Amino acid sequence: MSTTLEPKPEVTLRSQGDFPDSPLSRALRQPLLLGLFLNLQDIRFSNLPTQSSWTFDYNAEVVKKADALGFEMAFSRTQWLPKGGYDGDGSLDSFTALGAMAAITKNILLISTIHVLYGPWHPVHLAKIGATLDHISKGRWGINIVTGHRAVEHEMFGWQRIEHDQRYAMADELFNVLHRLWSDDENYSYDGVLNPWRLSNAFITPKLLYGRPILVTATGSPAGVDFATKHSDLLFITSPGGAHIDSALETLPAHIAGIKRQARALGREVKTIINPVIVSRDTERDAHAYADAIIAQKPPPTGMAFFGRGGYDSDAHAWKGRADERHKQGLGLGGNIEIIGTPEQVVEQLAALKAVGIDGVQINFYDFTADLDHFAERIMPLLKQAGLRL
Repeated sequence: MSTTLEPKPEVTLRSQGDFPDSPLSRALRQPLLLGLFLNLQDIRFSNLPTQSSWTFDYNAEVVKKADALGFEMAFSRTQWLPKGGYDGDGSLDSFTALGAMAAITKNILLISTIHVLYGPWHPVHLAKIGATLDHISKGRWGINIVTGHRAVEHEMFGWQRIEHDQRYAMADELFNVLHRLWSDDENYSYDGVLNPWRLSNAFITPKLLYGRPILVTATGSPAGVDFATKHSDLLFITSPGGAHIDSALETLPAHIAGIKRQARALGREVKTIINPVIVSRDTERDAHAYADAIIAQKPPPTGMAFFGRGGYDSDAHAWKGRADERHKQGLGLGGNIEIIGTPEQVVEQLAALKAVGIDGVQINFYDFTADLDHFAERIMPLLKQAGLRL
């Protein structure tokens, strides 16, 4: 027995934002959300010595420190690559690793990146695991929804790469069903139309503490934005103009305005977050010397890195600005936007991002141990003075 595709609208739109005491609502009281974009895989941006590591113990300590400092979020990418695909030997799954951190943190939101079509995921599994992590974390766990932009990853799971917009249609069906499983008080049956799964008398308990998990979508395409404005709380965007801060500030306003306008048309509010890499020292000369040293020891690519050899097998829309000669390009330090300078200059650039519509930043550091300490001691007090933190 099957039901209609669309769940009740109030079920689809019920989110943590509807609960004033939810972890997400508490986090959104900050003028600018602060998060960490962890490297849970061995990414060799440079041979410059660093304490950073892909290991769980290292990243768990970083997240605990960020939690104590008052950061609102932590998450990481997940990739599925064959032998030789990574820069180094180690790579953890973001879904598992961030979920495990729920037991060792108190306030920080933990966002697990999940390729929701790989496998494929059965909605009953994902709903049950999500409900479990929701209770372990007291509502602090969420999903960064990605559908996979690389053929090599789809092929690992026995698929040919699914056409770009079709992926979001499949994800839409999946999350319509997940909303029913997370909210319905009776058994639910459904035959997948776009997805190769079916449910018969499915039921999930426990029900979630605040309706559903925190949902994030990392996207930049029209189909992805359509999906995100319907389903997600946070939209993880990239700079349409590339990684240079000037290009980002020039091209982000129209992109962000379109996203928020589209969400409002659905009666929703979606917050935008972005991933800067911050390279800072007490003087401008020292900050640029640090950035130059990272680049000077950058090795030739040995693995598939983020996009594959030369990026040829990616159909992602969000990163096209990096190849656009009309815009200033960054140095290649690893973030979607590069912020280089003194603590005062870092705060000025973060304030400029806030002014064009960015609601939060997921920060990369080259050396998470030393650079997070510098950020905490020298930059966070200035953020508060600038009105970017309460």
